[in-house]
Amino acid sequence: MAIGVTLLSHSPDPIRSLYMAYRTCYSSLTPQQVAARIADERISRETMLAFVEERLKTGHTSPLEQVWFEFAISGVSRAFSHQFVRHRVGISFEQQSQRYVTYKGGRFPYTVPETVEKAGLAGEMERLFEEAGALYERMVAAGVPAEDARFLLPNATNTNFKVTVNLQSLLHICDLRLCTRAQWEFRKVAALMRAEVMKVEPVLGRMLQPKCGERRLGYCDEEYEAWEACPIGRVRPHKEVLFKVYESYRRGELQPLRDEDFRTIESAAEPQPDRPPG
Repeated sequence: MAIGVTLLSHSPDPIRSLYMAYRTCYSSLTPQQVAARIADERISRETMLAFVEERLKTGHTSPLEQVWFEFAISGVSRAFSHQFVRHRVGISFEQQSQRYVTYKGGRFPYTVPETVEKAGLAGEMERLFEEAGALYERMVAAGVPAEDARFLLPNATNTNFKVTVNLQSLLHICDLRLCTRAQWEFRKVAALMRAEVMKVEPVLGRMLQPKCGERRLGYCDEEYEAWEACPIGRVRPHKEVLFKVYESYRRGELQPLRDEDFRTIESAAEPQPDRPPG
C-alpha cells in the first residue's frame, strides 16, 4: 500500500495569523487595531510577508504555535508509527485501532521495504505474512478478541493517522526527519507533508527543511562520520569545522584585519552626502 499524505485543512490565513501574533508583541497598537488595518488594506499582504520573514530569522518561535495544519496519513507501517508518536508537543494524533478494526479473511495491509526486495527476500517475507494472516483469522474465528489476535501482527502492518500539528512542531519534525539519517519511511512522510504545505503557503513550506538547511541551523550537528557519509553533506559545513574556526579565533590564529580593511570600515562610517530624490 502506497504512503498517502493529504492536507485536510489549515489555519485560514497563516501569514495573517503570524503577523497578528508578532505585531501583538512588537506594536503599541491593540490586536483589534492591527486587524482593522489589515482589513482596510492599510497593512498590505507584502508588508505582512516581509515582516513575518524578518521575525522568523530572530528565533522568536512562540507565534508559530498559533498556525496549525491538519493531515490525513495512510499506508504507513507500525514501525513508522512507533517513531511518529514520539513527537508529543504541539501535535495530536488519532490512529487506526487494531482493537476495534478486525482484518477480514486474515488479510492485513503491510509494507515490504525496498532493501528486502533488493535482497531477493520479499517473497519469503510475504509468505510469512500470509501464514500470520491465516493464523490471525483462525484466532478470531476461535473467539480470540482482535485486541489479542493483533499480538501476531508484524511491525510491517499498515496503519492510518489523522493529525493536527502546529507550525513550530512541524518545523521540529522536519528538522529531524528530513535528515538523510532518518528512517526512509519517515523521510517520505515528512517530505509529503512539506509538499502539501508548499501548495497552500510556499513561504512557510520553504521553512520546512532538515536542520542543516539555510533556514534552520545551517550546519550539520550529527556525528562527523555521518556528515561524511551524507549524500548532501558537502553542501553544509559540519559543526566541527565551525568549532575549529572559533578555536583559531580564540588562540589568535585568525588573519588580522589589514589597514585597507580599516579604511573600508572607516569610510563606511562616514556620513553619506544627501542624494537627490528619484
